[in-house]
Amino acid sequence: MATKFFDAIRRRGWSYDLVVTSSGAEQQSFADDKSALRPAATVMLIRDVADGFEVFMLQRTHRAAFAGGMYVFPGGRVDATDGAEALEPYCDGLNDHEASAILQIPNGGLAYWVAAIRECFEEAGVLLARDAKTNQTVAFSDVATQERFAMARSAVHDSSLNMIELCQRENLRLVTGSIHYVSHWITPVGEARRFDTRFFVADAPESQEPLHDSQETIASLWVKPQDALDRLARGELAMFPPTSENLKFLANYNTTAEVLAAAKKVSNPVAILPRLRTNSDGKVIGVLMPGDPDY
Repeated sequence: MATKFFDAIRRRGWSYDLVVTSSGAEQQSFADDKSALRPAATVMLIRDVADGFEVFMLQRTHRAAFAGGMYVFPGGRVDATDGAEALEPYCDGLNDHEASAILQIPNGGLAYWVAAIRECFEEAGVLLARDAKTNQTVAFSDVATQERFAMARSAVHDSSLNMIELCQRENLRLVTGSIHYVSHWITPVGEARRFDTRFFVADAPESQEPLHDSQETIASLWVKPQDALDRLARGELAMFPPTSENLKFLANYNTTAEVLAAAKKVSNPVAILPRLRTNSDGKVIGVLMPGDPDY
């Protein structure tokens, strides 16, 4: 069943406001909200093509409790295992102290990067990791390797295998230092399911071909950011504002190198907190963003 926020977007279009928060102030802002914020991470995989670059997108199943039928980037909720201390030695170029400083939280920041990698592997079949022996990005270059990692993907998805065990078994290091934090979105107060989501961007490995899992996601495509926005405007792709706004960020650049260079310079992005617009009867009729007088 679609939530009020989703219905409002479909009926009226959308608008959003920006709210700068800290870890403490953020919790105070939501004191009157009955639903808990779920930490989440999303990663935009990008690759160069002959005349620009593309980003990978997935369509969520229409049966999904959240964002059913929408086109999204690989991502999902941060799990408890994503923040396990034992994972830190398997992360390249970023430790928890550094990750937490980037996110401006006391601790646990590295879990967002790990979650982005895990969800990307589960949902898209792409593993952002390197072989510790060869120092090369993981390559699914032969049938046996493809089958082995396909089984690992399923096992990680059903939680019979965690990322620590995968790294140990395959002698891997997660390339957290090559994944860049670019934006922060929070689901509106009043929604039954609320997420505190960090958006990341990463260069897609050349030796791996992403594909939807046919469970949580039912379709996938590589698309140029501006083309995706044009298709959204024509009603051909359905997506929520956090997705389209991050596409607008990507659309400012011409190559993956330009995107990654810009992403490295992003510092302390403001938390974007939409607010639901209601009428005198309390019925949700839209959502608010900067410039709207009722925010």
